[in-house]
Amino acid sequence: QVHLVESGGGLVQAGDSLRLSCAASGRTASNQSMGWFRRAPGKEREFVAVIIWNSGSTYYADSVKGRFTISRDNAKNTAYLQMNNLEPEDAAVYYCAADLWLPDRYYSEKAYRSWGQGTQVTVSS
Repeated sequence: QVHLVESGGGLVQAGDSLRLSCAASGRTASNQSMGWFRRAPGKEREFVAVIIWNSGSTYYADSVKGRFTISRDNAKNTAYLQMNNLEPEDAAVYYCAADLWLPDRYYSEKAYRSWGQGTQVTVSS
């Protein structure tokens, strides 16, 4: 399994930006597709973005397209989620995911075996 640690969450105002980081460690930390999910209070955990390790392809939820950018630093085994123009609806606990064993279902939390502990993002209006 891959050990994941998120950081970078916090309290911001609507329109502000934040960058989340997810550091991966462990024997299989490299060559990992890495995704971001989020869970808002009272809601199911939902897909936000993913970056595929071998192609570098990225995919986003419609709700964040054009505002969020996922990237990774392979040398550091770290993925990033740059979030711009944040909206109150983006407030949630954000989770990093790896060990994608069902690549065609990258949008499903069931497709990932490893999860971080989450980092809180709060957006005030």
